[in-house]
Amino acid sequence: MTSASEDRWRDLRPDPENDTPLYLQLARKLGSAIHENRWNAGEALPSERVLSEALGVSRITSRKAIALLVEQGLIRRTQGAGSFITPRYEDPLSRLSSFSEMLRRRGFTPSSKWLSREISPANRDEVIQLGLSPAAAVTRLRRLRLADGIVMAVENSTFPAAMIPDPQAIGDSLYTYLENRGLTIVRALQHFRAVNASEEIAQQMSIAPNEALLLITRVGYTADQRAIELTDTYCRNDYYDFVAELRK
Repeated sequence: MTSASEDRWRDLRPDPENDTPLYLQLARKLGSAIHENRWNAGEALPSERVLSEALGVSRITSRKAIALLVEQGLIRRTQGAGSFITPRYEDPLSRLSSFSEMLRRRGFTPSSKWLSREISPANRDEVIQLGLSPAAAVTRLRRLRLADGIVMAVENSTFPAAMIPDPQAIGDSLYTYLENRGLTIVRALQHFRAVNASEEIAQQMSIAPNEALLLITRVGYTADQRAIELTDTYCRNDYYDFVAELRK
């Protein structure tokens, strides 16, 4: 490794006098550097041996730190090729797309895992947001959203029960199911805010409790301006970048 490369890594060296395990220190420092875009998406990391020598740590420490970052989705391992910085996912704010469509545009393979599907009475917020009567029932859908097998988000969706009377009949694509019933969402309002992961969500996403997440609340409308979708999506902030174009 050249002196220029060594300078690049010097501030990432863990502190042996710190009580935090060395591999955790290293993983956090590497994670911060990745968030700061110190490396380009898809760029290869040095081997465990080179990394260990540059940072003055054991190969076991390097291996455990890299493994943790792989679990967090910041680094990808390719058999026989090495470790690479995972591309961040950019979502243009002005485009209305499904989760699967957005991921496919970025080269990811999307998938979902159902957590629950049920019909129950609407709460006050759902009544207001969806324009329902106080006694109305809603269909609640809860699922994990994955990209290349990595959990990117936990999604909680609510629809009027009249729109989805049998939630078990939904196949792989919720929006295809809706379109087949003549319910196409053509417009959506989205609200973004930072939240901390609850114990339950942290466990589902394989992240630390209280880790920062991006919460996207979305209300979807049909062409006749009916609000039929209320969705809260808890997104990993190390995977999502949102791009907005402003014009004068």
